[in-house]
Amino acid sequence: MNAPESIPVIIDTPSGKLEGERKHAVCVFKGIPFATARRWAAPERVAAWPGVRAARVAGAIAPQNPTAMAALIGGSKGDPDLSEDCLFLNVWTPACDGAKRPVMVWIYGGAFINGAGSVPLYSGGPLAQTGDVVVVTINYRLGSFGFLRLTGITDGRIEAGGSEGLLDQIAALEWVRANIAAFGGDAGNVTIFGESAGGMSVGALLGSAKARGLFHKAISQSGGAHIGHAPDHADRIADVFLHHLGVKANDTAALLATPIAALLAAQTALVSEVDTKHDPHKLGGLAFQPAIDGNVLHEPPIDAVRGGAARGVALLAGTTSEEWKLYTAMDTSMHAMDEGKLERWAQRMFGDATASLLAAAPDGSPYERYVSLQTNRVFREPTSRLLASQASHAPVYEYVFDWRSPAMGGAFGACHALELGFVFGSYSMKGADMFFGTGPQADAISQAMMQAWTSFAHSGKPHASTLDAWPAWSSAVPATVVFGAGERPAQVRRFEQARAWRALPDAAVGP
Repeated sequence: MNAPESIPVIIDTPSGKLEGERKHAVCVFKGIPFATARRWAAPERVAAWPGVRAARVAGAIAPQNPTAMAALIGGSKGDPDLSEDCLFLNVWTPACDGAKRPVMVWIYGGAFINGAGSVPLYSGGPLAQTGDVVVVTINYRLGSFGFLRLTGITDGRIEAGGSEGLLDQIAALEWVRANIAAFGGDAGNVTIFGESAGGMSVGALLGSAKARGLFHKAISQSGGAHIGHAPDHADRIADVFLHHLGVKANDTAALLATPIAALLAAQTALVSEVDTKHDPHKLGGLAFQPAIDGNVLHEPPIDAVRGGAARGVALLAGTTSEEWKLYTAMDTSMHAMDEGKLERWAQRMFGDATASLLAAAPDGSPYERYVSLQTNRVFREPTSRLLASQASHAPVYEYVFDWRSPAMGGAFGACHALELGFVFGSYSMKGADMFFGTGPQADAISQAMMQAWTSFAHSGKPHASTLDAWPAWSSAVPATVVFGAGERPAQVRRFEQARAWRALPDAAVGP
């Protein structure tokens, strides 16, 4: 007789009883509320619920506009349930017992304007099984709901400091500390990990005193810690946003009553203006990101990390080798770039450093050199500086992901977000497999990455069965493990940034 597809599992947590299910040797609990969210307010603790709460369906996700990119890399199917009250999390565990397993808390990316912990790509079952760990995926507020500083232009009538999304992440970590033992997890051994905006969130949490002690290890994938708007800059963004919204800063009642759709439309207008109209208000890329609010962040996270804010927290950080191709693979005008266009762009971006950076760029077409420069500027150099900043305070390790996507005839290369399917073991998921690629080599790379990530969660030292050793990174010996290059799934290499990049000020790198 065949075993049932799923078996109900009921556990008792400090927040209340939950009914999840056991599927494929893993217990799964979805849609667990960890806090409540009121518009532009700090998250509030959830009251314990009576009876048994069903936890088999993911909760609502943060309000956001749909993107083609999310569908490409395996986003949710159908129309998602959007709500401002979106602070839910999901848990995968080998068993709800007293084993005290390492806990891995996932923070998704999406430029701080898209994403959800319930995206199928982030299903935690394969990681939980591979590494005997508890995997938690969380939601946090996005865009104008989570990263819009309003306290300045409303004279404090609305208290939003611009880092409410980070406060949501911290509230989730507080919930984990209080409740994870009921899922077989160890609240004293928590690893945060995230990619892109999630990796930048990891950098921000490393630099935040409010998050100190809530996690013990960190993994930053294509992130870094070069984020954080100064208050005056965040106020200018808010002013432009309200202009697009058509609501005055002194009309608190209208702001709080504005429909979600109108806020999302104003958000789109602001982001589009930055991206396609040469940034007339000089807001800069990634307009919605955490603010230096004096509460969650007191200084740029990279400065806080350099000062020892995350002393003792082991760090694993890295990038893909061709990050920027995610954004340019289908842009024929970029592929047709000539040397003159490349030099003009570089001059606008780097000024006096242009000649040295162009000289350090690898050989290739102007387009390939542009991809290299943007990959280094936005992702690789911030990651290198984060590693260097934390290296004097804890062990640090570096990786590079060099597997190429087969999509569009290989045009995406080893692009941004490509490692996600391999870290979660979801690369062969129907629909996403065309982007990530499949086959025996993909299987081996994914297995090596899952082993590395979960072993790091256990001990603070990554390793994989296909590696003899994974040496710690240092500025003197920048040893890196490269996944996906050559016949072996992982191998140690020396992967050093050109000296010209190190001469740039912090303000010249990052998003």
